[in-house]
Amino acid sequence: MGEPIIRPAQRRDLEQIVALLADDRLGSDRECAQTPLDQGYIDAFGSIDLDPNHELAVLQVDGTVAGVLQISFIPSMTYRGGWRAQIEGVRVGPSLRGRGYGTKLFRWSIDRARARGCRMVQLTTDKTRPDALRFYESLGFRASHEGLKLHFPTRTSRT
Repeated sequence: MGEPIIRPAQRRDLEQIVALLADDRLGSDRECAQTPLDQGYIDAFGSIDLDPNHELAVLQVDGTVAGVLQISFIPSMTYRGGWRAQIEGVRVGPSLRGRGYGTKLFRWSIDRARARGCRMVQLTTDKTRPDALRFYESLGFRASHEGLKLHFPTRTSRT
């Protein structure tokens, strides 16, 4: 295998990104990797791509998108007005897990947060993913807060 690279996602990567997000016990219920892709994915990519406070990064191995994550930079009134980085939508292809690719992707994102002057990096993980929690803790993350989410039954308008 060639040396993996981490780069900004491009529109042409979108089908592979969605396939990674859907190739998961939880993702299979909430994502749809059928082509043509749902317009929501295309719209979300466009919004992320245009906003300098959001980055969608892919891990490319031998010309294939093998991993993905989104990092968002959020200004905050806490920590004396410090910025924080939020990591979401992390996936590494099943055949590549346990080979250091996830660590490489996370080290890249932590370095991006430092370079942007963030005071912290935060993420959430589903409670039914103990392996993911152990992985994040091995990188220095601590389960210091209880996260809550409110899901809406249908997509809401952004107007």
